[in-house]
Formats: sequence, structure tokens, C-alpha cells
Amino acid sequence: MIIQSNILKRKIRVLVVDDSAVVRQAMIELLSMDDDIEVVGSASDPFIAAKKMEEEVPDVITLDIEMPRMDGLTFLRKIMNQHPVPVVICSSLAIEGSESTLKALEYGAIEIITKPKLGTKKFLMESQIRICDAVKAASHTGVKRKFLWETVVAPKLSADVIMAKPNHNFMVETTEKVVVVGASTGGTEALRVLLESLPLDSPGIVIVQHMPEHFTRTFAKRLDSLCKITVKEAENGDSIIRGRALIAPGNYHMLLKRSGARYYIEIKDGPLVSRHRPSVDVLFRSTARYAGKNAVAVIMTGMGDDGAKGMLELRETGAETIAQDEKSCVVFGMPNEAIKLGCVEKVVPLDQIARQILLYCN
Repeated sequence: MIIQSNILKRKIRVLVVDDSAVVRQAMIELLSMDDDIEVVGSASDPFIAAKKMEEEVPDVITLDIEMPRMDGLTFLRKIMNQHPVPVVICSSLAIEGSESTLKALEYGAIEIITKPKLGTKKFLMESQIRICDAVKAASHTGVKRKFLWETVVAPKLSADVIMAKPNHNFMVETTEKVVVVGASTGGTEALRVLLESLPLDSPGIVIVQHMPEHFTRTFAKRLDSLCKITVKEAENGDSIIRGRALIAPGNYHMLLKRSGARYYIEIKDGPLVSRHRPSVDVLFRSTARYAGKNAVAVIMTGMGDDGAKGMLELRETGAETIAQDEKSCVVFGMPNEAIKLGCVEKVVPLDQIARQILLYCN
């Protein structure tokens, strides 16, 4: 008798919750374009969503903030207290809503994405990539699943589209240390822990956190109110100075540049790199070119592999490299990919990253 054994594959089941019929339809269409995702239902408010969840519990919920009868934040807290399910916040770009959206991260939401809207074909394609990637990242967190599924990653552009690879013979004329950090899913809370641990005279820090446009400014202001160091959303031409962290603005790539002994920031548009804009690979590659062995690079919690190739380029120039360990990561994807490339010197828990940075810089 021949016994046939197959790995059971199952699509990621998603429930879309939004009071706008137009947005619900757009979300359903964009999510359904991915072969690994199945939209199992939609709801115009949390009460309808709760009834649907009684019939079938989804793997991931996409949730709006402002809705009738019950707001999204209240529903999120109820979900996390009663029946935890990975939640992706789908919010408009309204500045007024940014604080509420960041509050949602504190309550347990996994990701923030922006509501899809009518636009060019390029815009819709990028929206589909971001939304599906957010759902896939969320599906890898929380309760362990009983089924296995494989995700097919679409072709990705590398940092070559923004900047050529660094010349390893490039002479670095300054000894000032600079710290570059990349994070994605789970990174908002991880960055808070890291930056709160740093003293006032810390080396200049440059950060790429995958986050939509407009939300990064509110995120930076929130961190600035909590940390000893100054934290701000990066602007084109900003100098990298001790005691300050610069966070890449959402939807723009951020490059580290140098003029003499002065490090500064360049903000620029461009295609998605490693499926992201801003991209950690872009920041790391530019740091390899202009800082080289004077850099300390950190890769933190996140889905996918953005930053791994860039960290390899940094290590080849003599930079010090740190990865967050699996136990303290929400998603171990990005650090794990860098570790597999053999370019990570130290793998440490989240609460030890600040100490390791200071050891390298001193």
C-alpha cells in the first residue's frame, strides 16, 4: 500500500472591516489578487464583524479606526482581550488620525497600511504589494497555526535602482561613528525600547521603519517625548549629530551622505526597493559607501528580507553589525535573513541592543 503524504497548504483568511463600501470593495479586490490570500468576509462595523467571527475566525483582520456604533480602537481592545487575532490597521492619510493609529499599535495592532484609493496603475500596484505584505506579516504573528502555507514573493527591485554598490576601497576620512537601524513589523515598539535606553550623548542615529507617509512624523514626535535623545522625522539635508535620531519619512527613501567630516541625509523618491519605500537596503548601501567601517548597523524585527543585502555590504566595508534575537522579535524575518547571509556579528535581545551599540561606538 502506497501512502501519499502532502504538506497541507491553506490560504490566509482575511476579514475586512470598514464602514466605506468603496474601501471594502477595493480591499477585497487588491487582497484577492494574491494567490495566498482569501477574503472570507467583510463588515461595515465592529458589531457585524463580531457576528461573522462567531461563524469563522479569520487569520487576519484589516480594521478601520473611525466607524459607526463602535470605533476601531475599542473593537481592537475587545479583540485582544477576548480572542486575540492579528490585526492590520487600515487608515486614511489624515494627519488627525495618526495619533489614534499609533495608539492602535500600543493596543496590539501588527501593522499600519493606508486605505487604497483611485490612482495610477503604478499606485494601485504598490498599494496591492503593501497591503498583501502587511497581511502576510500579520499572519506570521500571534497564535500558532495548525496549517502551513507558502508565500510566493513577487520579483523585488534591489538598491541598485537607487545607488550603485559601494567601492570597498573607498577611503573614509572621518572617525565619527554613525548608527543605522532598520525595522518593520513590530518595530514601532522595539524602537521605543531601543531609543529610550540610549543616553543623551549617543552617536547620531538614522532609522528606517516601514510606515506610511505622514505617520512617521507623529511617530517621531511621540518618541521624542519619551526619550533622552532628540527624535525627529528626517528632512532633506539634515545633519547627523550626536544625541539625535532621524526617522525616514514614510513613502520616501533615505540615504546617508557625507561632505567632508559631516554626515547628512538625502531624501528622495524612487521605486519600491525590496518591496518597500523607504527601504532599509537603500539606507544600508549608502552607509556602506559613505561611512564604511565607521558605521554600526542594527537590523530589528520585521517580515521579509529588506536590509539583509545592505547589511552584508556594510560588513564587507568593516562596519559593526547587530541583529535582534528571535525571542524578542515580533517577526524574525529580517534579522534571520541577515544572519543567514553571515553578515551579523552580534545577535542580542532587544533590551541589550543599546548597550551593544554603545560598546561598539566607544
